[in-house]
Amino acid sequence: MIIEAARMGGSNLFSPASRSVLFKSLGLTILLLAGLWFGLGELFSAFAMPWLDALLPGLPDWAGWAGTIAAIIAGVGLALVLALFVAPVTAVMAGLFLDDIAEVIETRDYPDETPGRPMPIGQSIRQSLGFLLVVGLGNIFALLLLLVPGVNLAAFFLVNGYLLGREYFEFAAMRFMSPADAKRLRARNSTTIFFAGLIIAAFLSVPLLNLLTPMFAAGMMVHLHKMVVRTAVASNA
Repeated sequence: MIIEAARMGGSNLFSPASRSVLFKSLGLTILLLAGLWFGLGELFSAFAMPWLDALLPGLPDWAGWAGTIAAIIAGVGLALVLALFVAPVTAVMAGLFLDDIAEVIETRDYPDETPGRPMPIGQSIRQSLGFLLVVGLGNIFALLLLLVPGVNLAAFFLVNGYLLGREYFEFAAMRFMSPADAKRLRARNSTTIFFAGLIIAAFLSVPLLNLLTPMFAAGMMVHLHKMVVRTAVASNA
């Protein structure tokens, strides 16, 4: 079930019907990350550079090398911090484009079933902001765990696997049911959804490919939600 949903979510990325949503999602994701990069750079220049300028004049002849090394370290640090923001950015993109992605998939792959209802704009914004907050805090926690030997990389996958699986699945389910019912459905299938979330976290960990995470994750969870509901109906028949 999980692998099939992931395969179908991946195949949706470059399908002709999804192309316009792909370009919008990818463009806004890059734009937002670029804005964060320049914003973080400005913060570094404002707070760290004055400290370095005050320190370097008192250093010996290799002060210029120290400045170069500091700039390299700062660049690496900014890149790591930006990587931390990729998951929250995908959360925002999910809220903006999940209904568009779901509509394409439901029309193309499930034409005989009742289509889902787009979330009201107010609910969509609240859900996106809540998703952003939860995933952001989760990734800060994961970043702290990176300092713990033997945990580090596993922390990234476990935290994002749980959070991304949970939130993307609920987004897909809420097109057909209330938020409370979506949470109950997710809780009844928590193991399946967690392992599906691990696949999303693995996708998220691949540079450049991770820019497509909103499209992949939303498509995968639309299919997984359909499969979960069908399994539940069949078991109750």
